[in-house]
Amino acid sequence: MLLSNPFLQSLSLSNLSLTSSAKPPPTPFPHSRLTIRALKPIHGKVICHTNDKTVNVRVIRYAINPKYKKRMRVVKKLQAHDPENKFKVGDLVTLERCRPISKTKHHIAVPYVDPHTPKGGESADGVLNLPLQSAQ
Repeated sequence: MLLSNPFLQSLSLSNLSLTSSAKPPPTPFPHSRLTIRALKPIHGKVICHTNDKTVNVRVIRYAINPKYKKRMRVVKKLQAHDPENKFKVGDLVTLERCRPISKTKHHIAVPYVDPHTPKGGESADGVLNLPLQSAQ
């Protein structure tokens, strides 16, 4: 079958393919479970835990005022999901983003781990913090 346009008369419908044969570009790690977190971790202090499975967390961050070029303290209260009700007022927590749980809850509270404490039970001077046998 020939088309009515003089420029397209040499083309027939059999030469035109309706399906795209282009494949999507391959992913660099097709089977890895690599998660990349672009957001900075949010740390805060629990200020209220009266609701069931919910904690209110006070988060402090510093922002530069565009007019005065001074660092200003910006305080925000966020609600976070606490499935086991294990956090009390005054606890330090880290908030991780998740799917919206309710209208105001978009984070899950996890215990805060200080990055400056040594791992493996060693103190800063390299001595193991093991309990004494006499104390047992």
